[in-house]
Amino acid sequence: FLSLTRNPPRPKHYTARERLQQQNYYPHLDFYFSFLLPFSLSGSRGKEKPNNSGESSGLWRGMKGEANSYSKLVVMKSKLKWVGLVGLILSALSLFLHFTLARFSDPGVSDYYYQSSSSITIFSWRPVFELPLFHKTGPSYRRLWGPVRKLESLHPFANPRGPYSVPRSESSGYIFVRIQGGFHDIRSSISDVVVVARILNATLVIPEIQSTTSSKGISSEFKSFAYVYNEDQFTAALVKDVKVVKTLPKSLKSARRKKEIPSFRVPRSASPYYYLHHVLPVLNKHSVAELVVSDGGCLQAILPPHLEEYQRLRCRVAFHALVFRQEVQELATKIVHRLRAPGRPFIAYDPGMTREALAYYGCAELFQDVHSELIQHKRAWMRRRGIVKGKLSVNSEEQRLNGSCPLMPEEVGILLRAYGYPWDTIIYVSGGEVFGGQRTLTPLHAMFENVVDRTSLTASSELTRIYGREVNLDSQFPRTPPSIVQVKKAEVWRSAGPRPRPLPPPPARPKYPHNIEGWWGWVAESDNEPESSVMELRTNAHKLLWEAIDYMVSVEADVFISGFDRDGKGRPNFASLVMGHRLYLSAASKTFRPVRKEVVRLLEGNREHLYEANNTWLKSVRQHFRKSLFDGAMNASVASKPSSFLSHPVPECSCVGSGNTEEASAASHDASSPSTLASHAQSAAAALGVKERCPKWMDDDNETSSRLKDKENDEDDEVDNDDGDVLSSFGLFFERSNESGGGEVNKEEAAQLEDQEESESAE
Repeated sequence: FLSLTRNPPRPKHYTARERLQQQNYYPHLDFYFSFLLPFSLSGSRGKEKPNNSGESSGLWRGMKGEANSYSKLVVMKSKLKWVGLVGLILSALSLFLHFTLARFSDPGVSDYYYQSSSSITIFSWRPVFELPLFHKTGPSYRRLWGPVRKLESLHPFANPRGPYSVPRSESSGYIFVRIQGGFHDIRSSISDVVVVARILNATLVIPEIQSTTSSKGISSEFKSFAYVYNEDQFTAALVKDVKVVKTLPKSLKSARRKKEIPSFRVPRSASPYYYLHHVLPVLNKHSVAELVVSDGGCLQAILPPHLEEYQRLRCRVAFHALVFRQEVQELATKIVHRLRAPGRPFIAYDPGMTREALAYYGCAELFQDVHSELIQHKRAWMRRRGIVKGKLSVNSEEQRLNGSCPLMPEEVGILLRAYGYPWDTIIYVSGGEVFGGQRTLTPLHAMFENVVDRTSLTASSELTRIYGREVNLDSQFPRTPPSIVQVKKAEVWRSAGPRPRPLPPPPARPKYPHNIEGWWGWVAESDNEPESSVMELRTNAHKLLWEAIDYMVSVEADVFISGFDRDGKGRPNFASLVMGHRLYLSAASKTFRPVRKEVVRLLEGNREHLYEANNTWLKSVRQHFRKSLFDGAMNASVASKPSSFLSHPVPECSCVGSGNTEEASAASHDASSPSTLASHAQSAAAALGVKERCPKWMDDDNETSSRLKDKENDEDDEVDNDDGDVLSSFGLFFERSNESGGGEVNKEEAAQLEDQEESESAE
């Protein structure tokens, strides 16, 4: 009792909610406090509720205070919800606006790049430029990027020059063609079948490209030919040469489905006699004939002189009628713009290193590991089919010394650096996939900072867009995990009997097919290469589009160089067609055609000091490269033209500008005068066999451009060779401008070397 009186218990403080619970207001308490009480208090704000007793007044004041705090909490929560909702709406609007601009904006906006003092960002390519670009009128720029003066008088001219009639109204029948092979085979075959249709006076059905049919898993939006080329442009460009239709008549379609129409598997390089005496009689009898072209070219490359107009028809087909479809052209044009965005010229380089070409020439020992085994396996396969006549095992080093193997990317990089191209030169790698992968290109990346290809200059969505809408294949998304390969030796191991009886080898470790390393994993499992899956066939069709993009970029490049110009059958390849197109379209553009045998001799002679080359070796390389600009074109008429006319369409599809013949004849012996240079160019054109003068309307256009060039040449002669255009990077082989090393040559020696080369080139 005393403890209680000294420390009386404090009265417990009850909240308004607990007081109402004690007075049996519990059933609707939560609803009241959550929703009704704030509104009741706000409605009675400013009014004093009568109090009957102190207890009820205190209860009311407690309820009012608690309700006010609870209402503030509800209002704050509602405000936060609105703020979050507004933020989500703004984020969705910004994303929608971003994707809309990316999809429908002008190409110039999508190609926007950020340029700073030393770098430019374009997609995944971030080039670095530390050396200033040479002045375009300086001797160094002309030597590296300028036109070839000996070939400046050549101009494209593929129009008919003699009597050439339009196609007759009555044709001999329809020719349906199925073409097999790669990009260069298809392009050569199409130009040949057009000439065959002209010879037979037949109506040509747009050819079917076997690797782009619907059975290969490509998009159903395109037919076979339209997957790569523009059908409307092809038909319109040949309206004065051959009748071209898109499909066979209905009556002949049903006969083709039933395989009732005659078919010919045309031999490669067949003569006009073959078509006139074997195909034409059957065509007149059945009104239709099917030609199967599988070896890349169904007409001989060099025709008799009286059929020279058909050679120009080949040029009109290959260089004017065969236009890629719009999506491919647009993407290739974007890539060219992105390459030129930094304001510098660029080099297109085609390694030409395919598995088939390496196997055909026996260059397996240039590689290591499984790649060498893959090449040998392919060579054995080619021997069984009669494609290769030689032995299975070939000394690759001897083949390389003879010039029969491709130049490796490292060797091409050494030659370009030796010629004078600085380390920040832009190099575009074209020609599809390189056998050996990026590991083969690693030395080239080490020598040149800006080595790019189509994948580094385009977004993945841009490449996907040119494929069209393709169906997802089951092989891409397996529904069930792959089964384990059962090993037959396991049962033998268990039933082998008691020891010490010799036992067979233990069972192998279970192998999952999807764990086999790389696409070449079958080499360790079987001697036979597996058949291509639908996904691989689709990829082969995609490669045609990749090579079409690379073809356009290579033709537009300022400089082109190839590591190899032969395919897997010993014939001109993709690079040969590019060089032929450049020779036709712009003969004076720089196209290096180095002689591989001579290049290998130069490399082997300085093998121990390649990265510390002296002036004598640099001079030899530069002399060989300069000679290859013109002599390479001369050699192509003997080496490539007998197998592929499109690799060297000169002189049939070119003409020589008349120029100022009076000034050329009256010019002095000054080798640097513009008139003398023009006479040298005309003599070079005559050496190539071009004797046809360009028409008057072409001379008027060329006269203006020649005057501008002569003015530039006059300014070039006044340029001092010590103006700083000759950088130390020329003599400095693989060291950068701000570094020093054993291979460095000072500016005076580099300038002397440049002066000597300029005088030699003028001579």
